[in-house]
Amino acid sequence: MNSQDFRREALQASALLDELLALRVAVVEAATPLIAGFAGSEGMPADPAIANLAHYLCLRHHDLRPLQRRLMCLGLSSLGRLESRVLPTLDAVIVALAALAGREKPMAMPSEAEFFDGEVRLEEASSALFGKPPANRRTRIMVTLPSEAADGPDFILDLARRGMDVARINCAHDGPDAWRAMAGFARAAAKETGRDITVLMDIAGPKIRTAAVALPDKKARLQAGDRIRLVASGVPRTCADVVYSAGVSLPEMVTRLSVGDRVRYDDGKLEAVVESLEDGEAVVRVEKTKARGSKLKPEKGINLPDTALGLSPLTAKDETDLVTVIECADMIGYSFVSRPEDIDLLDSMLERHGMADRTLGLIAKIEQPEAVRNLPALIAKARRRGPFGVMIARGDLAAEIGFERLAEMQEEILWISEAASVPAVWATQVLEDLVREGIPTRGEMTDAAMAARAECVMLNKGPAVGQAVELLDRLLARMDEHMFKKTPTLRALKSW
Repeated sequence: MNSQDFRREALQASALLDELLALRVAVVEAATPLIAGFAGSEGMPADPAIANLAHYLCLRHHDLRPLQRRLMCLGLSSLGRLESRVLPTLDAVIVALAALAGREKPMAMPSEAEFFDGEVRLEEASSALFGKPPANRRTRIMVTLPSEAADGPDFILDLARRGMDVARINCAHDGPDAWRAMAGFARAAAKETGRDITVLMDIAGPKIRTAAVALPDKKARLQAGDRIRLVASGVPRTCADVVYSAGVSLPEMVTRLSVGDRVRYDDGKLEAVVESLEDGEAVVRVEKTKARGSKLKPEKGINLPDTALGLSPLTAKDETDLVTVIECADMIGYSFVSRPEDIDLLDSMLERHGMADRTLGLIAKIEQPEAVRNLPALIAKARRRGPFGVMIARGDLAAEIGFERLAEMQEEILWISEAASVPAVWATQVLEDLVREGIPTRGEMTDAAMAARAECVMLNKGPAVGQAVELLDRLLARMDEHMFKKTPTLRALKSW
């Protein structure tokens, strides 16, 4: 390479250096008030994870695509993988550019320990929440327990031997006696297998579901154009032109609807629009459903993406259930949490029930658009109270924001969580066909492989859940050899 080529490359590096320095200054300046806001009025020392989160948010307000390509040509940049290390990455690239440009380096090169400190924080946070990971993989496996798990120790012990790390008890089903039995069997399984097996108890919150239904006949399926009468209270009522009707678990839902509001049923498998309103009733018209139609059944979820219900995320039932949660759980799953104030609401309720002698881990279920918008502030508030994680509740989230945006949004939640050193749970319909039917689809195998980027993957209950745990255990172990979060680790390939 002649001197002219060296000079051209030095000038290119020098221009990029000035651009990176200006970007770093802009990020730090924009993040300063954000960090102060996240700290609140407690006057606590700055949390390095929350400071990194603020830097990440401010950096991602810039379109880095042109800069990224120019850095790549020089053999530099990991800006696309800097979630856990924003300033260390910028500093490392800046120092390398200064060397290429023949200019004095403006700061010291971060040490290896400083550069990867965010990854260490995330691993520590994951172990504090879920317990130690198994030897063969980083990502934990969570299983939702069915009612029969309370009948004896064998069911949970079998899951533990196959690879389950977290037992999830859904407080929307069964009752305190069954929950105590399940938690006790999980503790016994942990002792038997010599592994950490933690217990998550998921409080239901104001989940809206169908109650009793009235149908023209048992085999009837809803099609586009059909109408459904939703009844706030009493027996579902049908008439000649509205032959489908359903009660709802939350009467306020019907009274707060407006004409034109969308109503999604059964994790978005059916979408309807409010056509008319009467006293305590709403008639909705089906706009979209599956090709073969949808059955109207009791106990199916309802989502209202356009309706502001103004409900507390905690119900009277939740407060009653918390007594058993405090007694039995390692973690609490918080449904419908949307604002930082909701964290205080839960903690106040826990204190009223004597939760002062130990810390209960918290997993915030991200299932509403408001929770997505407030996620950084939720994280900042919750990290101060103890072990914390987020669950990407993809069923409700898809029904709220639409299927089209779900893939994009689950990625963004993973990025924000990693930036804040917060473990994430990849949930809803993981290996669903395998769990229910014993054979997975190709698409769900790919989805399960991508779930390895989270710190925990949740399986639902079903006849073949034990088989699904075994398969997921092997799959996650293999994916760990190839990827860490977004970063390929470049294990030697042996297929060619």
